[in-house]
Amino acid sequence: MTTPGEAAAGSPDAVVVEPGGAVPRPAYDAIVLAGGRARRLGGASKPDVEVGGIALLDHALAAVAAAAHVVVVGPPQVARPGIATVLEDPPDGGPVAGVAAGLDALPADGPDLVVVLACDVPGAGRVVPALLAAASGGALADGARMVGAEGRPQHLVAVYRRTPLRTALDGLPSVHGAAMHRLVEGLRLTDVVDDEDATADADTWADIERLDARLSDRIDP
Repeated sequence: MTTPGEAAAGSPDAVVVEPGGAVPRPAYDAIVLAGGRARRLGGASKPDVEVGGIALLDHALAAVAAAAHVVVVGPPQVARPGIATVLEDPPDGGPVAGVAAGLDALPADGPDLVVVLACDVPGAGRVVPALLAAASGGALADGARMVGAEGRPQHLVAVYRRTPLRTALDGLPSVHGAAMHRLVEGLRLTDVVDDEDATADADTWADIERLDARLSDRIDP
């Protein structure tokens, strides 16, 4: 892993992820987004789709297992024992509405850092430690986000400081239907470059087949 400024992915604050590296983990809360209609999966319950023999939602929960508090934002049928589950009101409000509902459900006096994670990124556990380190390493940063090797930011594989995130949410005319890039456009985020494709997401059945094969290769001797 390089220090901020040594790698470029469209940002002078970029760092490169080396999965498996030893990175300290500060205290954090977590919001796992498990809603949406999964139109490209024919309406299947995406959180329950298995990749590598494990449901996508359970991959996400494993990635934030060290969180002080975890909230899943999704329909009641995806609830897991012992994990708080809420749904934005009205439903199908999009990711910003989901983040707002999740933040409202977390204890107000929880840790400063909040991981926001879409449930369809089964490799997220490999990058959460680096995100936490990047978000906590600079006093001026409002958080850290993953950026793909092609330069696309992933605002739903990210860590945000609680107060700036709340301020950004409160500054929107409405969270329902709002775009994530509008939410974060005023935030100072450190980019963490994913050059190992650890944040590949499962949007289509072809994606799921590819990720399933990749994870199966990691599991098999």
